[in-house]
Amino acid sequence: QLVSVNIDCQLQVNTFIFEKVKKNIIKMAGGAKAAAVAKKLTKSTKSKKGTRIHTKVHFYRPTTLSLERKPKYARKSVQAKNQLDHGIIKYPLTTESSMKLIEDSNTLVFIVDIKANKRQIKQAVKDLYQIECDKVNTLITPRGLKKSYVRLSKDFDALDVANRVGVI
Repeated sequence: QLVSVNIDCQLQVNTFIFEKVKKNIIKMAGGAKAAAVAKKLTKSTKSKKGTRIHTKVHFYRPTTLSLERKPKYARKSVQAKNQLDHGIIKYPLTTESSMKLIEDSNTLVFIVDIKANKRQIKQAVKDLYQIECDKVNTLITPRGLKKSYVRLSKDFDALDVANRVGVI
């Protein structure tokens, strides 16, 4: 009787092992791809490297995340407007020397804003008086004013423009 129980137990163990092996074979045949993916997923992505080898003498702090500013309110209620919006050209000059330049060299003389540059002066003259300029020369007077000599192109006559502006 003891021998028969022993044989029965062994048969049960053998059938159990056979069933397990059979399941594994079916798994590998049916889901070989899935098993490979699962194996990859269970693998750790972190490297198991030891301490870092420093090759430089100095330590450089690592760059950290810098976020863009998101202010709760505007620091200035109104944006600053351009300083030259009030007018680049202040007034035309009507001295004897400027009149001589109008007659002789087709040039108008203006007192302009101290911060204005030659390109801005040229554009302002074009906008105000609808004339084309060949050249703009500037200087700062001892009184602290900026004087500009605007030479007109051959198409325009400085005397006519001066009459229109009210210089003469």
